[in-house]
Amino acid sequence: MLKKKNKENSNKPENMVEMENENGQTDAQEQENSAEKVDETPSAEDKFKEELSQANDKYLRLYAEFDNFRRRTVKEREEARKTEGKDVIVALLPVLDDFERALRSMESANDIISVKEGVSLIQNKLKNILTQKGLHEMQSLGADFDPDLHEAITNIPAPSDDMKGKILDEMEKGYQLNDKVVRFAKVVVGA
Repeated sequence: MLKKKNKENSNKPENMVEMENENGQTDAQEQENSAEKVDETPSAEDKFKEELSQANDKYLRLYAEFDNFRRRTVKEREEARKTEGKDVIVALLPVLDDFERALRSMESANDIISVKEGVSLIQNKLKNILTQKGLHEMQSLGADFDPDLHEAITNIPAPSDDMKGKILDEMEKGYQLNDKVVRFAKVVVGA
């Protein structure tokens, strides 16, 4: 009887070394499949490594792009500095030509009055060109002394009380370029 029970127990699927599950796979095959699934799904560490490598790659590309931008803008600034006064120079070339013609005519000129008129015309032409480019003379004579616009060379006694603190004489004219002082007027102030 004991032998019969052992035979019956050995035929039952519970005691078999390789049992088949519902899909018809054995336990060994099931373990291999679960191990493959674990290998297929990346671990958290692998995910972070992948994200880190992507972030590093993105950083390097962004850094290279910024470096190229910086180099390009430096180059453009240098080119702009080299040619920024080009329009003023081109506008002044006719004045230079006029001076050359005036020098040639002065060599053979007998009349000083015509030479003076020619130089005066050239000066007016130069002033007009500079005015078109935004340069303006500052009017200083008789105005109150302003240290933001004037440079006092000396103080002299004022001829009257109302001239104290006012500009009596202008040694060198001051100029403004688009309302910004480019040269302070050198003046004598009444004390």
